[in-house]
Amino acid sequence: MDRIVSKLLIYGDMPKDAILMELSSICRDARGMECDKEALISRVYKQVKRLLILATDFGFDDNLWHNYLTFLLMTDENPFSLTCEKMGVREGSVNHFAKSDFKAFQQLFDYDFSWLEEKLSLDCFSCLTSYRAIEKPELMYNKSVSEKVRELSRQLENAANEEAFFALVTDFYKAFGVGQFGLNKAFRIKSGEPLTFQPINNMEKVMLSDLVGYEIQKKQLVENTQAFVEGKRANNVLLYGDSGTGKSTSIKAIVNEFYPAGLRMIEIYKHQFKDLSEVIARIKNRNYKFIIYMDDLSFEEFEIEYKFLKAVIEGGVETKPDNVLIYATSNRRHLIRETWGDRSDVKMTEQDVHHSDTMEEKLSLATRFGVAINYSKPSREEYFNIARELLQKQGIVLEEEELRREATRWEMHHGGISGRTAQQFVNHIAAKYEV
Repeated sequence: MDRIVSKLLIYGDMPKDAILMELSSICRDARGMECDKEALISRVYKQVKRLLILATDFGFDDNLWHNYLTFLLMTDENPFSLTCEKMGVREGSVNHFAKSDFKAFQQLFDYDFSWLEEKLSLDCFSCLTSYRAIEKPELMYNKSVSEKVRELSRQLENAANEEAFFALVTDFYKAFGVGQFGLNKAFRIKSGEPLTFQPINNMEKVMLSDLVGYEIQKKQLVENTQAFVEGKRANNVLLYGDSGTGKSTSIKAIVNEFYPAGLRMIEIYKHQFKDLSEVIARIKNRNYKFIIYMDDLSFEEFEIEYKFLKAVIEGGVETKPDNVLIYATSNRRHLIRETWGDRSDVKMTEQDVHHSDTMEEKLSLATRFGVAINYSKPSREEYFNIARELLQKQGIVLEEEELRREATRWEMHHGGISGRTAQQFVNHIAAKYEV
């Protein structure tokens, strides 16, 4: 194996502690004249354990060795894979070196570990190549990533030669991209050196059709997002209004709806706004459309993080790239807390001589969002309609009088009228119908 790995050029720059590199080192040492058998067994078990952890995290099955090698190819961000993601295959000498690497990967796919098992009296690799995973809930792993890896793995197993292997891998790069952005739809960031993107594996699978009512609001959001993913001009969006009306749900649904068209979401918190410039620098040249999502956005008078946001949205030295928009939700229309002292008809304080300038600065943040969509609390009749339709989606039909009576009783004890309250009421009723 070590001879095969040493042939890798484009894909050879991986960490020394990668599973492939560690197994390559084990094979090399096992062929030595004098080797510590017990130490090698311990090293093998350590890498097998890492493969099993990877299989659990991503829901791999069948041939874990092939799944792992495929995962490496799908996540290796190098100049070749990134170019294929953005432009597809282009004529050039680099293709010769890529095909050479893929020929080596084919040899790794077909690698026979039986000699190592015999020498160390093991049978773990035989088990890994015909692995039967324990069935587990989808919340424990990212089903979309698992399906992509396993499907490409099956195709690569049957590739006739490096030409077919090359076509399969590069077609995948063009269709889905490379690295974590190609495999996942939503991320959080972890500040530090370096800043890292952490996939959100258990994002709610809600679609716009699941959000009852608010048709005008959903239409505005869809039209703006549709223009964005199609490369047309689009605006940053602020969804504001009463709590529990579906603002956050709408944005999650939008990401789910447009994920196949290359839309990705990065959720960022207020204390991370200082990292916004670096986040944008890391994603601006990727072949995706990114929504930077800020939930429940608001600022108190003493908070200055909004200045970072204003600079990024508009007015900084570097313009915001065309593949990035900011979508935010807030219970406040103007985002920054406004006091009576901010009003023009109230006497100015001695500390704030240029009162109108201060007021303008506070209000200007909200105006940076080209589209502002209001999600107001539903009327009582709309509340009943939402509850009725959600119940029907569950296959439950209540008599009108009972529905109104029970829905009213529920909202009186659970936070008042809202779409969220209606959903909680439906969950309560549905639990009674479950066997």
